[in-house]
Amino acid sequence: MLELPQRRSPAAARPRIKVSDEARFFRGWLQRPLITGAVSPSSRALGRAMAAYVPDPAAFSANSKVLELGPGTGVVTQMLIARGVPERSLVLVEYSSEFCKLLKKRFPDAEVIQGDAYSIGASLPQWIGVDPLEAVVSSLPLFTRPDEMRETVIGRSLERMQPGAPFIQFSYALTQPVKPARIGARLELSPWIKRNLPPARVLVYRSA
Repeated sequence: MLELPQRRSPAAARPRIKVSDEARFFRGWLQRPLITGAVSPSSRALGRAMAAYVPDPAAFSANSKVLELGPGTGVVTQMLIARGVPERSLVLVEYSSEFCKLLKKRFPDAEVIQGDAYSIGASLPQWIGVDPLEAVVSSLPLFTRPDEMRETVIGRSLERMQPGAPFIQFSYALTQPVKPARIGARLELSPWIKRNLPPARVLVYRSA
């Protein structure tokens, strides 16, 4: 008796489609535009520029931490590791549960926390404990929040770090998300990074 080949269901025959980071970001922006902020991940060029402002990891202690706010899919995180920051020293605070799952898979030795980075005033001690905080690296869309909330994110971070330690933020805007005088800080601006879309620059706040 001749056996006919079994027909596969359309679902079984359909190839699995790999979701790109760009697609994840765009979907997140469609669902939560004020939280995701950008429609695509930061470029590697921007990530390298941000990571370059982190102090020399060779001088870190065994307990040193670098706090990253809003890491998304981990482009800047990868550049921090390329800079020499040990993965175990990274504390990644991300709002999106989907991005948190991705970050845990990509950076298993980092500490990934699902939380609201804008609650940094109340949450920073439990995120970091008493470990030395060498830098804060932020990809938060600050301009989607009120002035007071922006000032709290940067100001509380600077209070937790040693004088001169950097709060590193990027921005697409011509204006500053927080005026340094408002939080008693000084500000350093990078040149525009034109290889990012749209072009962006790095803002580095340090306690005055």
